[in-house]
Amino acid sequence: MVNLKKYNVLSQHFVLFLTFAGFISCSQQKNVVTRIEGKQININNSFAESPSIESFIKPYRENINKDLSEVLAIAPQNIDKIGEWQTPIGNLMADVVIEKGNPILKARKNANIDFCLLNHGGIRAIIAKGYVTARTAFEIMPFENSLIVVAMKGSAILEIPTYIIMEQKPHPLSGITFTIDKNKTAKNIQIQGKPLDENKTYFVATSDYLANGGDKMTFFKNNNDKIDLDYKLRNILIDYFKEVDTIPMVVDKRIILE
Repeated sequence: MVNLKKYNVLSQHFVLFLTFAGFISCSQQKNVVTRIEGKQININNSFAESPSIESFIKPYRENINKDLSEVLAIAPQNIDKIGEWQTPIGNLMADVVIEKGNPILKARKNANIDFCLLNHGGIRAIIAKGYVTARTAFEIMPFENSLIVVAMKGSAILEIPTYIIMEQKPHPLSGITFTIDKNKTAKNIQIQGKPLDENKTYFVATSDYLANGGDKMTFFKNNNDKIDLDYKLRNILIDYFKEVDTIPMVVDKRIILE
């Protein structure tokens, strides 16, 4: 007679063994990348000459060109970036940044921008005599830089004139003036027409690139209190162009040599 009890126990052990063996085999299985293949696809004029691609792109191109070519203002003369310590286009841009950024800062922080500092190298074109369009703004500011306001102690602001004198570049300034004496040292630093107060906190407008220490402007990077106004510098120019009929030539001196 067959011992059913013993048979059932052996069957259960066998099933457990198969289950455990299957679990072990599955747990040890790993997917490994053994080969990566690539293929170079040459892109040439044949794509651009494709009638189907051209017909798809054409409406978008025409709309973009229409928007970029719309006349927004007029420049009676070239507004260039030539100058030893300041330039017409640099003065204009810094002034416009304060003008357009102030209402936003006022609404968010109930404060005003005290002065603006941009970088000379960030201006990539001039405002040529004649019609001024949105394309003009894209040529001047081809980058996606945004307006940042940095809260700085007056003692930290002392580094800015020192930096400008050392760089010897006409970085755009507005709201701040100073004199360079015969020893190449800054004196008579004024902000909004008042002497610099080293204990006061000032709100300084600049770009996100500079606020993060670009162009060796570490005095911005070392300050953590930064306010992003979510406003592209290029859009600031476009909005300004839309509001004026004639672009002025701004040539007042903001840095004076003794």
